[in-house]
Amino acid sequence: MALLIDDSCINCDMCEPECPNQAITMGEEIYEIDPDLCTECVGHYDKPTCVSVCPIDCIDPDPQHIESDEALLLKYHLITGKPLSE
Repeated sequence: MALLIDDSCINCDMCEPECPNQAITMGEEIYEIDPDLCTECVGHYDKPTCVSVCPIDCIDPDPQHIESDEALLLKYHLITGKPLSE
């Protein structure tokens, strides 16, 4: 599943540069995660880097975008253009 930044975000700017898929951008009031680009860092890292660097723990799984690890890996390959055999 994609991740979601809740409204307790303090706009500290820690998460956005850490996202390898450029899924995090500044919204109207707080940072937002594009569920079409979020792979929870599957294919890049062992765990989501945005969650690791968030100082207030405001990033959680998005219940509106539930995806299996296989689906996240497929999304990674589609986003990066890397073949599935890698």
